[in-house]
Amino acid sequence: MALVIAAEPVPLETDAEGVARVGRTRVTLDTVVDAFLSGGTAEEIAQQYPSLRLADVYAVIAFYLRRRSEVDGYLHERQRQAKIVRAENEGRFDPSSLRDRPLARHADTGQ
Repeated sequence: MALVIAAEPVPLETDAEGVARVGRTRVTLDTVVDAFLSGGTAEEIAQQYPSLRLADVYAVIAFYLRRRSEVDGYLHERQRQAKIVRAENEGRFDPSSLRDRPLARHADTGQ
């Protein structure tokens, strides 16, 4: 029997916001690449994210290694956008007030 070698599509899908996700999961390309660059093996990544199939993790890592500069550019842009969103949210909402209000209530009750 002859072995049939066929290319399989990379299990990445882009959602409506332009975020690349692995297969039909909520796990992002960013997450898998970050785990890999932090020293995680494909097996460890698949174990940490049970919705991922091991074969898909390997395929995504291979995709990253073959297109490193392109993926790094995508990841850099995602980080830039995240910083903008974080700054906008912090401008609208001061997180320090979360702690201050309960402390003030606690002081008012005399406890």
